[in-house]
Amino acid sequence: MKSASMNMDNIAIGLSTVCAVHCLFLPIILTLLPALSLNVLGDETFHQWLLIAVIPTSFIALTMGCRQHKNLSVMIFGLLGLTTLILTAFFGHDFLGESGEKVASVIGAAFIAFGHIRNSTLCKSCKATDHQCHSSVQ
Repeated sequence: MKSASMNMDNIAIGLSTVCAVHCLFLPIILTLLPALSLNVLGDETFHQWLLIAVIPTSFIALTMGCRQHKNLSVMIFGLLGLTTLILTAFFGHDFLGESGEKVASVIGAAFIAFGHIRNSTLCKSCKATDHQCHSSVQ
């Protein structure tokens, strides 16, 4: 049975993927189907709404995992990705332009996904029966 942390990791990985797909493929889709630009998917606020789901999900999963297996790299990658996404969502278009905003968003989403994949891998490899993972910092 999967732990709550692993379930949250999977949700956060999915949300990061949605963000990356949105950044990479939305311009192509809008070119082919311009009517989509009138809905929320074509709006700049989509990233900000997605962050409302990503931030708590990632923070909870990474905190739970980091407490279990005491691996700080998980939290560092997650926080780096979250910070990148937050800054990009609010200031990316103004400071980086459209292309730079997309690149930064994909990089942020990749950092978050990597942190969650690492967290999930460490939790899966945990062999302790008392639900405590590795006692030493890795």
